[in-house]
Amino acid sequence: MAENNSCAFRTSIGGQALIEGILMRGPEKQAIVVRDHEGNLVEKVEELHLIKERHPFLGWPLVRGTVNFLDSMVKGVKALMYSADFYPEDEAAKPSKFDLWLEKHLSSKKLEAMLVAVATVVGVGMSLLLFLVLPTFITGGILHFFPGFPLWGRNVVEGVLKIIIFMIYLVACSKMKDIYRVFQYHGAEHKTIFCYEAGLPLTVENVRIQPRHHPRCGTSFLFVVIFVSILISSAVFGIWPITNVWLRTLVHLALLPLVVGITYEFNRWVGRSSSGLAKALTAPGMWMQNFTTNEPEDSMIECAIRSLELVLPNEKGQDAW
Repeated sequence: MAENNSCAFRTSIGGQALIEGILMRGPEKQAIVVRDHEGNLVEKVEELHLIKERHPFLGWPLVRGTVNFLDSMVKGVKALMYSADFYPEDEAAKPSKFDLWLEKHLSSKKLEAMLVAVATVVGVGMSLLLFLVLPTFITGGILHFFPGFPLWGRNVVEGVLKIIIFMIYLVACSKMKDIYRVFQYHGAEHKTIFCYEAGLPLTVENVRIQPRHHPRCGTSFLFVVIFVSILISSAVFGIWPITNVWLRTLVHLALLPLVVGITYEFNRWVGRSSSGLAKALTAPGMWMQNFTTNEPEDSMIECAIRSLELVLPNEKGQDAW
């Protein structure tokens, strides 16, 4: 691997912070590396079988955004559940009757599949409730007392509320003690990817000096999703005026695949661009990473480095965008 920092490139490798660990995803496989109770690194590597290989149309622009988002959600939940097995448990806590019933009536694979499905649905549902449904209903409740309020103004109020709720959510999460360590691993993930993209050897010293804000971060992705949804819904409701709260919510939901698709293509573009325009457009999302990334410990960096090493392709350049 070249050591010249001037040969920086953009890679398709991405990651996710876990409970005392990191998930890295490369072009051919993904790796989970977790630090156990004794401080040892535990590795789990899986080959990736992309659905677009069986159904090519799912890899088309705008379509692949939603597919990759759902795929990342499922794989992310599985990785979180795996990492949680290495988290110290309260020995005094006893399993509930429901836990015992599940263990008795379901196999471990069926139980894991059920938990992943439930966690994914709940996660997506909570996101939709907080960032889509709630702002629409709050706006409808406020403007009920202002019947003559212009439609463009309604769109602005909805958009502002989405951003405010998103900010409150990020700040609240960043204040939680256990989440703080997860966000440290998040910072380690970003720094390690930056080090690799700079063409530097993957050492703790080289990774430590890298920035912890990355343009392809999930935080930036969520912010852009909100911003794109504001633009698209404003355009749609400008052509098709709707004031009924329930109908507006249904239209928002119907537009969501398009919103996610556009956001995914945008993130791909800024992820491989170094232009001033790309930097300006990603600035708000990068700033929000102040709440979702923290400076990592060296042990966390070691975890991130090992996870990245496990997913690097054998042939140099296979992961370049």
